[in-house]
Amino acid sequence: MSKNIRNFSIIAHIDHGKSTLADRLLQLTGTISDRDMTEQVLDAMDLEREKGVTIKASAVRMQYTAQDGQTYELNLIDTPGHVDFGYEVSRAMEACEGAILVVDATQGIEAQTLANLYSALEADLEIIPVINKIDLPSAQPDVVAEDISSLLGTPPDEIIRISAKAGTNIPAVLDAVVQQVPPPKGDPEAPLRALIFDSHYDAYKGVIAYVRVVDGTIGATDTLHLMVTGSDVKPVEIGIFAPNMEPVRRLSVGEVGYVATGLKTVHECRVGDTVTQAKRPASEPLPGYQHPKPMVFAGIYPVEADNYGDLRDALEKLQLNDASLNYEPETSQALGFGFRAGFLGLFHMEIIQERIEREYGLDVLFTAPSVEYEVLLRNGETVLVDSPAELPDEGDIEEIREPWMNIEIFTPTDYYGPIMELVTKRRGSFIEQEYPAPHRVQLNYEIPLSELIVDFFDDLKSRTRGYASLDYHFAEYRPDDLVKLEILVNGEPVDALAAIVHREAAYHKGQRLITKLRKTIPRQLFEVAIQASAGGRVISRANVKALRKDVLAKCYGGDVSRKKKLLEKQKKGKKRMKMVGNVEIPQAAFMAVLKLDDD
Repeated sequence: MSKNIRNFSIIAHIDHGKSTLADRLLQLTGTISDRDMTEQVLDAMDLEREKGVTIKASAVRMQYTAQDGQTYELNLIDTPGHVDFGYEVSRAMEACEGAILVVDATQGIEAQTLANLYSALEADLEIIPVINKIDLPSAQPDVVAEDISSLLGTPPDEIIRISAKAGTNIPAVLDAVVQQVPPPKGDPEAPLRALIFDSHYDAYKGVIAYVRVVDGTIGATDTLHLMVTGSDVKPVEIGIFAPNMEPVRRLSVGEVGYVATGLKTVHECRVGDTVTQAKRPASEPLPGYQHPKPMVFAGIYPVEADNYGDLRDALEKLQLNDASLNYEPETSQALGFGFRAGFLGLFHMEIIQERIEREYGLDVLFTAPSVEYEVLLRNGETVLVDSPAELPDEGDIEEIREPWMNIEIFTPTDYYGPIMELVTKRRGSFIEQEYPAPHRVQLNYEIPLSELIVDFFDDLKSRTRGYASLDYHFAEYRPDDLVKLEILVNGEPVDALAAIVHREAAYHKGQRLITKLRKTIPRQLFEVAIQASAGGRVISRANVKALRKDVLAKCYGGDVSRKKKLLEKQKKGKKRMKMVGNVEIPQAAFMAVLKLDDD
């Protein structure tokens, strides 16, 4: 009975209590017994619990008997909690009819709250505002209720106030879901259309697709067709999440469940794809499918060259669960064999790095992240370049276009000045400002992505004492006066230290990088020259002094010419050593590119 089904998600800023509220709902509905209960039960990864942010979406079915005596089937679709996973959030929203908007009573509305709220409103969802953490001493539920009221128009006294940790007033949330979220619409007789809103890889059952049935029904024996990728699959099993996977005979209109496809890679079963029947296919897929596009690129190299094979296996296994991770082999003169990988953003890159190190026990070196540039050549051809080392010769380039982002910064009004200064310093331009709540301002800027990925978030947090929050979206590619900044160590270019920078900033960046490298590169038995070059000329140079042996120690007397002779002999040896000598560049040198603004 689809009229007794309610599909909803919980949206919130990081650390506002989304996963804790989900725990209380599961306990209250008896979906999980108190004995099996753990904190943040839907966040299965250690990393998710440590960072306080949901990385993988999940779904769970609950049975709830409401005040009217009827039993309702509630499907909670948990959404990822970080801006890098915006596309997955949008697909999870499409699978729902309602959303619980959780706002922290101590923090108030933040950037991610607004970003998720707007995507929920775009998906035409019924919004139920909830104020959490009312039991904390610093809570200001009345002030936050006024802010939410001015944003959504809900009267302040109708906004539900809860403490997810203490379990205060949780039944009111479930009653609101039953009363306010509309039941799913859909035609049970129409050809099958089911939206894949997430997927994960299982060693025994292949790719498990998380689906929401929009029209028609899925039977356990049906042959299914994926409309975007074109794959035909015979399901291994279909079922529901309660919260563990439980097989069922069929999934009908409005229901949320899973299809174990037996496919071997997530690439064949992408988030946003539409499942239909092979015998009686739907005429068109559900709207909104996109191919997740990597925005940040970095080289991944094993610290020990022997671990190259293990690193390749680790990336292959991670890609089984994460279709948005792209990688290909690359070699670097300085670092040897490794991989060039594309990520959705810096947080996604950090998660992958931690998972490689923890789950596979590998020591890896990530080079400084770069972005993808569009390069228009003089012959009219356009090429995409994601590694500074691949940039064509300057003489062949007509123009270089870099990606620009629209960013929204949400902050208390006291920090208006420091934020303005930060964004202007990084080539950003101001667009507009809004005041969604008293004492809070939303500042909208445009900024190059290359400026955003290097320490921008840390800088923003330190200037605003942690109060500002950030959300960003891709805007467009724009041409600018960009050049390749190369670092030469001992006359040899080090490809892993190259960067694409604005011509005006090349001199200062080159100089700061050389100063950093001079401190980082250990002294050798010969003098090492470190140079920065941009636009075909050397713009900065520093020497790492040689370690010298005191060859005059045994000359305690005699003519000065004896001393000169010994020093000349040493000089010749150093010169010869410099020709054959190899400078070891430590890992800290590659990270120095990221930390240029600390000085």
